[in-house]
Amino acid sequence: MTVATTRTPRRLFADEALPLYERTAAQLLDDLRANAASSGDRLPSERALATRYAVSRVTLRAALAELESRGIVRPASSRGWFVGDLEPHAPATATTTAPQPPPQPQVQGFADYAAAHGLTPSSRVLSATVRPATVSEAEELRVAPGADLFELHRLRFLDELLVAFEHNRLPLAVCPALAGTDFNTASLYATLRAADPPQLPRVADYSVEARHPTPREIELFEISEIMPMLVATQLTFNQAGRPIELTVQVYRGDRYRFRASITNRP
Repeated sequence: MTVATTRTPRRLFADEALPLYERTAAQLLDDLRANAASSGDRLPSERALATRYAVSRVTLRAALAELESRGIVRPASSRGWFVGDLEPHAPATATTTAPQPPPQPQVQGFADYAAAHGLTPSSRVLSATVRPATVSEAEELRVAPGADLFELHRLRFLDELLVAFEHNRLPLAVCPALAGTDFNTASLYATLRAADPPQLPRVADYSVEARHPTPREIELFEISEIMPMLVATQLTFNQAGRPIELTVQVYRGDRYRFRASITNRP
């Protein structure tokens, strides 16, 4: 089938501040609908789609993975991508409109957060290695002790201002490309979304605590010993419920705020 670009209003992802892969997914969906695509139609090649939407292959694959998670497109081994179900299914009967719960926090990468707030992210990699998982890490990430673990230490900047020191640990098996990726410029979550099969961060266990800075943090952040640090620990799970990332982010206390909606269950 031929997919022509259109100016159809975007319905799936209306917020232009969302990550580029979600905006690309929205544009592709609009184009499929505008061209009256049918289930089973074959999409152009990834190279052709990346050129059409002026994005990288990594971003394009992340967009396709997002649409696949919604059933809109589906991959076929060695044959490319095909149209799935373009329209969401409404309930068979609906007599009243139930009140909607308040928005819940979403699992976002650092680059996703920056894009949503109109900020420019950047990183400086301090170390990136593959090593055996410890017993504690293996228990958290549900891998065998000694399994290959990708470990990354980075400084994270917003508009060239240092805001966080980040320590990421991921099972290398979920995305072997991690070991060869330059995370001075690449997004960790975009790399996961472009994996084969895609690894889509869906749920996270998240905790925050305050403490005094360590000597290394005093040096990295160029702060005094009395500056409080906020330490966020996150265990992230993919679309299949498998843990794929254990991350600790250390923030200056004056450059971090956490917000959440708290509701009572009915």
